[in-house]
Amino acid sequence: MRFDVITLFPELFAPFLASGVTRRAYAGGQVDVRLWNPRDFAEGNYRRVDDRPFGGGPGMVMLAEPLARCLEAIRADRAEAAAAQAPLVLFSPIGERLTHAGVQAWSEEGRGAVLLCGRYEGVDQRFIDRHVDRQVSLGDFVLSGGEIAALALLDAVARLQPGVLHDAGSHQFDSFHPELDGLLDCPHYTRPEVWEGAPVPQPLLSGHHARIERWRREQRLLTTARHRPELLEAARSKGRLSAQDEAFLRQASDLL
Repeated sequence: MRFDVITLFPELFAPFLASGVTRRAYAGGQVDVRLWNPRDFAEGNYRRVDDRPFGGGPGMVMLAEPLARCLEAIRADRAEAAAAQAPLVLFSPIGERLTHAGVQAWSEEGRGAVLLCGRYEGVDQRFIDRHVDRQVSLGDFVLSGGEIAALALLDAVARLQPGVLHDAGSHQFDSFHPELDGLLDCPHYTRPEVWEGAPVPQPLLSGHHARIERWRREQRLLTTARHRPELLEAARSKGRLSAQDEAFLRQASDLL
């Protein structure tokens, strides 16, 4: 799938695309990332992409015209490459929260997106009204620009592509995944068996598969109840907690 990223700082993406396990997705073309700088579509000697806001106030606002020309070039390039046209996504505090389900939908849909990384005080609202199809947020906080949010989305989508992770099924045991009923993942341990007096939990050393899996399930329940109880309630409302799960939670109530 193809993602076209509109950014004033394309240099931020280069090390990301060449590092880590997800680089396989980019190098192999499973996730095709193309970077577009709106300054290349700005006019005048200074290639201005921003100006002061009408009505006064601090900061600058990204101009609609360079963005519109940049978007037009992207649409034309996608058409020439026989790539499916895709929604324009703006990273914004008012957008829908990015979740695992949302990332899974991006991955399965396959057409990618045009990602607009805003800067300064934001983007001229007229461009948003005319061209933006979706707005997405990472959470209730403000970033200096949309690049970090774009990188987060690209990474989350890339790791779901076949062959990217060493173990093809490992992402199925991530927090929030339906395979875990939307719960948080359990704690993990490795060598040595005892570190600074703290041992690895005995069930993990037992070699008993069913016992290990039950311990992991109980730890997922406990971790979710402690840190994200709303996820536990969501799983319960969907009928994903067994009678054994509920019995464990009652017995563990003093640990919460």
